[in-house]
Amino acid sequence: MRAERLVALLFLLQQRQRATAAELAAALEVSERTVYRDVEALLAAGVPLWTEQGRSGGIRLLEGWRTRLDGLTGREAAAIFAIEVPSLLAQLGLGASLTAARAKVLAGLPVELREYASRIAERFYLDAPGWFQQVESSPQLTVVADAVASTRRLVVEYQRGGAVVTRSLEPLGLVVKAGVWYLIARVSSDIRTYRVSRIVSATLGEPFTRPDFVLSSWWAEASTQFERSLLRETVRLRLSRQALKLLRTVTDEDAAATAIATAGPPDDAGWRSVTLEVESLPVATTQLLSLGPGVEVVAPVELRSMLAELALAIAARNAPDPACPTPQTRVSNEPDA
Repeated sequence: MRAERLVALLFLLQQRQRATAAELAAALEVSERTVYRDVEALLAAGVPLWTEQGRSGGIRLLEGWRTRLDGLTGREAAAIFAIEVPSLLAQLGLGASLTAARAKVLAGLPVELREYASRIAERFYLDAPGWFQQVESSPQLTVVADAVASTRRLVVEYQRGGAVVTRSLEPLGLVVKAGVWYLIARVSSDIRTYRVSRIVSATLGEPFTRPDFVLSSWWAEASTQFERSLLRETVRLRLSRQALKLLRTVTDEDAAATAIATAGPPDDAGWRSVTLEVESLPVATTQLLSLGPGVEVVAPVELRSMLAELALAIAARNAPDPACPTPQTRVSNEPDA
């Protein structure tokens, strides 16, 4: 993209002091004609460039002039303007900081790049929390975030069940998942997760020595272990072709992938036997009901009975009333949501 190329051209000239159009064209993988057009665009944007003829000539930047965006490409600068998540940043007390950062980036960009960044801001938006999920109220989040950023201990009163306990923590990071904030902290030699909304009070303590800890890697591993720990039951099923395709959409995706990968061969009607890990039998009952007539429970017998009872109850509740005419199917002309 041209915006990114213009910034790259600026940085090349800063690094080399002087370069020929041929050298710049080779570095940017464009034609010399494109280089000259880009030079004209930078001149029009107020960048102090000039060209010199002859063997020692070339394209130069005014001596001492430097862009204030060293190392920032056009796409990188524009990415800052695609970061929104206003409610989450406001909870951390960073909403005003993001606005100020954007203003500074814009001030340092040539006009053409400024327009490109503005277009990105208008056309891309990241809305983190999922549908039908409420962002939890976390009154102590600002104090917790301060402790994480300043590497200071945190003394908290934490709601656990019906009791409030006091803990001295070494905060290592904050993660927001589906609108819920989690504090990852070290207690003695253990690293644990605390739901920030359950912190009743928080007080900053003394600085501590942070261990070698990569938040993103730790969270990915911990999340996987937690999700797997929820799968406490194993069931055996027979699924039609269509039900097998839908299995990922109604139950744990990893568990479904394993079940599909280890499924038995199809019978004459295309049905296959699978072994599936589920959270519990009641949860599995409602999940498997979504597969309709394409699922048959082989084991355990308890799940088979639960599914049959639920299906019969739904059928009885929704049986047509002989006194009422069968409703006609209405075709909707409304656009897709």
